[in-house]
Amino acid sequence: MAVATAERSLPRRRTLTLVATILGSGMTFVDGTVVNIALPTLGRDLHAGLASLQWVVLGYSLAVAALYLPAGAIGDRFGRRQMFSIGVAGFAVASVAAGLSPDLPALLASRVAQGVAGALLTTNSLALLRATFGADSGRAVGLWTAWTGIAAMIGPAIGGALVEYASWRWVFFINIPAAAVALTAARAGRCHEEDARAGRPVDAAGALLTGLTLIALTYGLVEAGRQGSSGTIVALALGAAVVLAVCLVLVERRRPYPLVPGELLRERVFVVANLETFLVYAGLGGATFVLALYLQSGAVGFTPFAASLVFIPISVIMFFLAGYFGRRADKDGPRRYLTAGPVLMAAGMLLWMIIDRHSVLQVLPGVIVFSLGLAVTVAPITSTALKAAPDTLAGIAAGFNTTVSRVGGLIAIPLAGAAASAVFANHVANPGGNPFKQHLAAVAHSASTDAFRAAMILMAALCLAGAATALVGLRGGVRD
Repeated sequence: MAVATAERSLPRRRTLTLVATILGSGMTFVDGTVVNIALPTLGRDLHAGLASLQWVVLGYSLAVAALYLPAGAIGDRFGRRQMFSIGVAGFAVASVAAGLSPDLPALLASRVAQGVAGALLTTNSLALLRATFGADSGRAVGLWTAWTGIAAMIGPAIGGALVEYASWRWVFFINIPAAAVALTAARAGRCHEEDARAGRPVDAAGALLTGLTLIALTYGLVEAGRQGSSGTIVALALGAAVVLAVCLVLVERRRPYPLVPGELLRERVFVVANLETFLVYAGLGGATFVLALYLQSGAVGFTPFAASLVFIPISVIMFFLAGYFGRRADKDGPRRYLTAGPVLMAAGMLLWMIIDRHSVLQVLPGVIVFSLGLAVTVAPITSTALKAAPDTLAGIAAGFNTTVSRVGGLIAIPLAGAAASAVFANHVANPGGNPFKQHLAAVAHSASTDAFRAAMILMAALCLAGAATALVGLRGGVRD
């Protein structure tokens, strides 16, 4: 009788778990897109230039990327649901601190704290879905992707309204209700997955070296955009990144339980899916960061709210199509979708290059094509990476996949900023100037547009490289 009752309650508990992971992860996605919209206003209030604005985004992403892998191992060892819940609660507290920040250093510290909590909740949300839904995880990931994607793209509209009509601080406070509901649903949705824990130690040394490597690399790239690639600080930072990366490889080769188990790296499909994840999410992160700034720049002139509305078509397309393409990839194999999707994303980015004034009609074609590519790509790419891993390493596989996606953005955002800054400086003879200021001199408008186009070309090239990776690397490895 007890077994029958548990079986009947399983669908409800699975649904509650899905709701909890969507709301919890949705907070992190909303936060990322909302903060992008708020950056110009936030920068004006806190007297921050382009490099400082990049750190508002990168401080969060660095913490997330450095901790995703150990967060997955912690979840596998101590319970994915418990670690997910701790992450949700921590993210809510850090969000309040960010909203109350009196200056830029306090905001950056709060963003790092958000990243620490975000690593716990996002990594363990995906592993929790894998453990809870089993063979149906492709559909669950598709729904998770659709709804978190919708949250990420509706978020800017809400955030834009808050920034324009209230204060940028409220973009952080809106996380609190979602966190409360997510915690309640996670507790009510408890089921069998808590019993399947891998007793794998956490590799603290590997996590530390990973974090230091990413910090040095990101700092060097940001400074390259601000000072030029020949600066001494740039050379020292990038050199330190290389040395730290070598140390990381040497240390991990000697550890009995490395951050990434060798059996995962021997799975060709896993490696290919993560390489494509790196390239596609790099293009995605860099392009959306620059687009949000450019639309609100003096060259285009969108208000925060109007700029946020540009992203609404992405929400609609993701809602109707992301889950569908997740199911199709489960049935047909992912290769065709992971080839076509990034090509469409790149085409959308190139269409954005026509934007040179305040015109929705200039923005909309690129948004629609980009959205179609995103819907085709995101569920199959995540599901492919997770399915290539053994069940006992689901948390580590999810952590690695999400780390790779974050590292892509970490590298692409400063690269996009450096490309834009270099083109802008070449036009206006102002090294270190912000090409996307809200108030630009009339003579700088064309320079801002050229800077934006340079960044878009670079980000589109990354997406096309991702498509080529799937086309070649997944041939014969999975059913297509």
